[in-house]
Amino acid sequence: MNLLNKAYLRAKKIKLIIFDVDGVLTDGGLYFSDDGTEIKRFNSLDGLGIKLLKEYGVEPAVISARNTPNVAHRMNNLNIEHFYQGQSDKLIAFNELLAKLSLTAEQVAYVGDDIVDLPVMRKIGLPIAVANAHELVKENACIVTDKKGGHGAVREVCDFILKSQENYDLAMAKYLL
Repeated sequence: MNLLNKAYLRAKKIKLIIFDVDGVLTDGGLYFSDDGTEIKRFNSLDGLGIKLLKEYGVEPAVISARNTPNVAHRMNNLNIEHFYQGQSDKLIAFNELLAKLSLTAEQVAYVGDDIVDLPVMRKIGLPIAVANAHELVKENACIVTDKKGGHGAVREVCDFILKSQENYDLAMAKYLL
């Protein structure tokens, strides 16, 4: 069985998808205004993909090592209730999510880009790296996206999971009237 088929079978079981922020939901750049305010660029395609996953039974979560108000604003905008910032040890938030949602690690997908994501990625059912991820992260992933973080990689993942769970056509049908 090739890697894509293996990933497709694993994606069928996913009930929770966890995203890193910098380099996954954003392009990884750190932008600052003259007054020192941090600014991040998010991709609207990714946002709709996350909303569609949630609509079809896959709960989204975010675990970030950094702590910034603009990320909290975006997560609120996307109605992501499982949101953890300032997590230098992402396993703590991961284990809390498993307990809170009564899930097994096999039911979890994680999208990451850097080595701080590896402790969680190495424990779950579907580890995913974005195209611009560190090489070690790519080596530990079942899937490496074609698109870079902040440039549609998250939407690519969302569509893949929707397709694997046979919800993609249904999710798109209302837009194709």
